[in-house]
Amino acid sequence: MNIARYISSKITDSGTESFTASVTKIAIISIAIGLAIMIVSFSILEGFRNQIQSKIFSFAAHIQVSKYDTNNSFEGDPVSSLAIEKDLKGIAEIQTKQPYAFKTAIAKGSDEVLGIIIKGVDKTYDLGPMRGNLVEGKTITFTDTAASNEIMVSRQIADKLRLHIGDKATFYFIQNPPRARRFTVTGIYKTGLEEFDQAYVIADLQHIRDLNRWDDTLAGGYEIVLKDFAKIDTVANVIFDKMDYDLQLEKITDQYAQLFDWMKLLKKNVIIFLILIIFVATFNMISTVFIMILERTNMIGLLKALGATDPQIREIFFFKGLSLTLKGLFWGNVIALSFCYLQDRFKIIPLDPENYYMDTVPINWNFGVIVLLNAITLILTMLSIIIPTLMITRIKPVTAIKFD
Repeated sequence: MNIARYISSKITDSGTESFTASVTKIAIISIAIGLAIMIVSFSILEGFRNQIQSKIFSFAAHIQVSKYDTNNSFEGDPVSSLAIEKDLKGIAEIQTKQPYAFKTAIAKGSDEVLGIIIKGVDKTYDLGPMRGNLVEGKTITFTDTAASNEIMVSRQIADKLRLHIGDKATFYFIQNPPRARRFTVTGIYKTGLEEFDQAYVIADLQHIRDLNRWDDTLAGGYEIVLKDFAKIDTVANVIFDKMDYDLQLEKITDQYAQLFDWMKLLKKNVIIFLILIIFVATFNMISTVFIMILERTNMIGLLKALGATDPQIREIFFFKGLSLTLKGLFWGNVIALSFCYLQDRFKIIPLDPENYYMDTVPINWNFGVIVLLNAITLILTMLSIIIPTLMITRIKPVTAIKFD
């Protein structure tokens, strides 16, 4: 039997109204609330990051390669799929390569007209991320025989043009000679990102090829999806070194720099906030153990008189602090996980989508981070307990037994 652990388990507060009892409760509560806030903060932060990134990636992949154009226009010169495949061959970090093209048009609904940008994609394009943005309908169905006349429009565009699922819309293309195409609305999406919702329509790439008189090997550019987004800078440098001189490369982090910089700043602020929370929790634990030692000075003196060593006595208070910490961690996890579940399930806290790009507070379940936060809190709290126990070595048995 571990004597120190046994004595620690027998140490009780001198009364429910005692000062030690109050301080002990405060220590447990501070650890519980601190851990709960840390778990909830990281869950919300990761939820924001994942939600915003998924919305961006549903419209643009990690890296875009297109023809170099000094005019920065939407409708540049086409690139050859044969040249792109040759340049990107052998890069293991690339997951998929997807052709795309942009073309401006004037869309006409039943009564209204609106300037829009068509993004053309083909059947090889992964529309899976876009399904998460759909509020009505479905994604485009491609055919092998002819260009699909189905389109996906944003909720903003649908409202302005008074379009619904199944409605027809005529698009007029300003070129020589002018052309017109009639499309059927098959899906309505909403990302909350004004850059996309105000102007973009998803359509079959073959229509843009036909309008521009391109063959099937040409596209406006290629989107590259990486296996690991964290390696975007390294892979971008490799691609840049291998691609032809007349091509240009653009990273999604540069294209939407404001959003990614905002997420980085948000993460830094959360980390600083969490450091302060951990500091408060550990300081409360130091104070609690220090008060417990003062109130049990007589017991310490008696144990020393009976032959107990300083490390053995310190171990008693260490186990007592561990017991309080584990209680705080337990209730902190209960509070945090309960809140995250309720928010994830019932969407209790709403948001203004114009400012936050989503209508409710998002939750990301990352149990690895939860375990890490528990471990960090436990380790730092246990290390902090060592500080007040050092005063035990300065307590003399004779003086301690007489201490009142």
